[in-house]
Amino acid sequence: MVIGAGIVAAAVLLGVVSYTSTRPDSPSRAPSGDRVIAEIPAQPQPRVYPELVKLARRGAGDPLAVGRADAPVVMVEYADFKCGYCGKFARDSEPALIKKYVDDGTLRIEWRNFPIFGNQSEAAARAAWAAGRQGRFWQFHTAAYAKGSKEKGFAVDRLDQLAREAGVKDINRFRDDRESDAAEASVRKDLAEAYGLGATSTPSFLVNGRPIAGAQPLETFTRAIEAAKKDPPPKLTPQKETAPKGTTPKDTAPKDLPKDLPKDLPTKNGPTTKDAAPMGLPTKDTTKTDSKGGKDDR
Repeated sequence: MVIGAGIVAAAVLLGVVSYTSTRPDSPSRAPSGDRVIAEIPAQPQPRVYPELVKLARRGAGDPLAVGRADAPVVMVEYADFKCGYCGKFARDSEPALIKKYVDDGTLRIEWRNFPIFGNQSEAAARAAWAAGRQGRFWQFHTAAYAKGSKEKGFAVDRLDQLAREAGVKDINRFRDDRESDAAEASVRKDLAEAYGLGATSTPSFLVNGRPIAGAQPLETFTRAIEAAKKDPPPKLTPQKETAPKGTTPKDTAPKDLPKDLPKDLPTKNGPTTKDAAPMGLPTKDTTKTDSKGGKDDR
């Protein structure tokens, strides 16, 4: 995936936040068992990056999105189902944002699979995509992020259980879709996008081109959405999607999947230090951290 040079500044921005939250000598590190809480700015960066605005796909039938395709504000969320702070955002903040902004047509949320915690992360990402093929992505998302769900892991049997909880009707189709080349291509596409931005931790967000790193307080997202609402991007034509057999247009899965992604994206075991470090920043091991510095065993 080729991303314009103008994104380098935003890549460094996201990378600096990630690096600051996990560097060995960070003054914000404090003993708390196996957890480390990082000091991350309480406000989103005010600058809007035009190149990042364009990353909103606005697919009219994208099952991994919620909200109108022509909404004035799009929040792109890069997250991992094994990320504890992603779960915190999903439980504590996202429902309120949906009720306040998605329901009135202001906001659209687009999910990007960013599995950086190893094999089970990738398996969960594929499973979520497969649930979306039957119009049940967000129900799967809710089940996977329920309190205590992450601790049960995402082995094959557990993924089937989550699919049933999400209301996926055809489990055999779900299993086939989960292991398909299309699932692999979709996850690789999202990973390539996140790596290209310099995102090295989860969750990371873009609100109409405004980067936000970490599971910030609800007020942080509210401020970003309100600012974006006052200065919406030029009107964009939503991408057209074709509904897969057995679904309505609302449940459509992406039609065109990438064919020319790099072959060496580390989709199985998360990013290496070479993959994760944005330009101009020291390399570090980000495989076991999220944007709050928390470890995978939360």
